[in-house]
Amino acid sequence: MRVLLVEDDDGVADALVEALRANGHRPSRVRRGADALIAHRDADVVLLDLGLPDQDGLEVLRKLRKIDPVPVLVLTARGDERTVVRGLRLGADDYLVKPVRLAELLARIDAVARRSAARSQEPDELVRVSDVEIDLQSRQVVVGGREISLTTKEFEVLAVLARRPGTAVSRQQLMDEVWGNAFVAVSRTLDVHLTQLRAKLDRPGLLHTIRGFGYRLGE
Repeated sequence: MRVLLVEDDDGVADALVEALRANGHRPSRVRRGADALIAHRDADVVLLDLGLPDQDGLEVLRKLRKIDPVPVLVLTARGDERTVVRGLRLGADDYLVKPVRLAELLARIDAVARRSAARSQEPDELVRVSDVEIDLQSRQVVVGGREISLTTKEFEVLAVLARRPGTAVSRQQLMDEVWGNAFVAVSRTLDVHLTQLRAKLDRPGLLHTIRGFGYRLGE
């Protein structure tokens, strides 16, 4: 698995990366929370330390959970009950206190990855909503039997929503999946693309705005 290690201690990080690689995983390592909020998109599992130099790891976890369901295993020296409970409530899939035995860490990684795989389902390649057809593989959109032309970013915005038809998707998740980082993307840019997308689709009510949260495709 691709394992993203978010750890600022070089000694700890080097040992974990070596151990993960020796056990068949493909580890990568970042030191800062801000880097984790970009690199998570290429990971199957995230190992997250809480004592990071730029921001608290719990804040990184909170932001990450707004945009990505990737399994997160907190790996930290903080073992007090309050922090453990808060980490789990913020969406951590598991919580381990350092020092941790390697065999246990590897088993926990496998366990959270299995649970995540069981929850996920591959989206249909062709999504139909009313008289709109969205082919996610060929990147074609047909409205009322007529193919329409979308820019790359317009299609990517529509594709994020089409993979979850009828489900509300947050603005942060949209910006993260389309632009790569929800926390540096310009929110106004998303608004412009959505306005253009609505005009090209010409189907009032197809793209719903969820006030204060995000958007939904279809009912």
